[in-house]
Amino acid sequence: MPTQPTSVIDYRKANAANHLLPKPSILSSSGWSDLHLELFQQPEFEIAEHQHTLHVMACGLPNLIEESGQNRQVISGERWLDGKLKQERRGTGDIAIIPATMSHRCNWNTTVQFMVLAIEPILLQQVGQDFLNGDRIELVPHFMSQQDGLIQGIISTLRDELEFGKVGGNLLIDSLKTTLAIHLLRNYCTTQPKPSNYANCANGLSQFTLQQVTEYIHEHLHQDLKLIELSAIAQLSPYYFLRLFKQRLGITPHQYILQCRIEKAKHLLQQTQLSIADIALQTGFSDQSHMTRCFKQKLGMTPKQLLQA
Repeated sequence: MPTQPTSVIDYRKANAANHLLPKPSILSSSGWSDLHLELFQQPEFEIAEHQHTLHVMACGLPNLIEESGQNRQVISGERWLDGKLKQERRGTGDIAIIPATMSHRCNWNTTVQFMVLAIEPILLQQVGQDFLNGDRIELVPHFMSQQDGLIQGIISTLRDELEFGKVGGNLLIDSLKTTLAIHLLRNYCTTQPKPSNYANCANGLSQFTLQQVTEYIHEHLHQDLKLIELSAIAQLSPYYFLRLFKQRLGITPHQYILQCRIEKAKHLLQQTQLSIADIALQTGFSDQSHMTRCFKQKLGMTPKQLLQA
């Protein structure tokens, strides 16, 4: 009998997994470069064999029944990865890694919540060129039977960004996807690392280059700055730029930009008659409420309280 063609899930497209799952996702990212996040709530189900066009990480979440205070149910099921079958424990925070183009299917024995984070293979190529040998970077598949605190933290932060959309979103996402790519290459990759060339780049962010980057940040605070823009000014890969910037200043580019925005907003509040809403827009905050939250978090007071003081 002829075999049926394997289905494909391409998270570059909207509603990519709907044709294989009982229910559509309840939360989905849109417009993030090289990265995609979805939250699913599903009844007991089995998904047909398929492949992903992106590398996929699936993260188990607390069961809906657990959250409602009823008796805890054991969440388990079977997963086939590249023809290998395994019974999984699927605890909260457990991570499965499904490399792109690998055949995959699974089933669940109860209602379930889980998140899917997908990353472009080309991003791993771009980040890995700095410190890995080989033109083709392959990930090792992992069943959902153990936790990975860093991946879990990135998924949680991205979910928070998706739900609440705070200031500096694009820069935060750029930083997180670079961190995720490095983590996957370090811990789940078949390719051997090159002899370290980090020492040769230790002085790559000179005082002159750092000044160019920081001046660009100050001149474009009103815009949604991206990591790839800043690393291009420094003529470094995003990976090395992120490391060298933090080494020089002790904080990430995202933290530095937020700090600059708050300082400029403070100056405008004290030296001009502009409204708080106008100052928020001029300093790159998405709106007045976002600026107020950042002020309260970083300074312990709101913009209005600062004016009164």
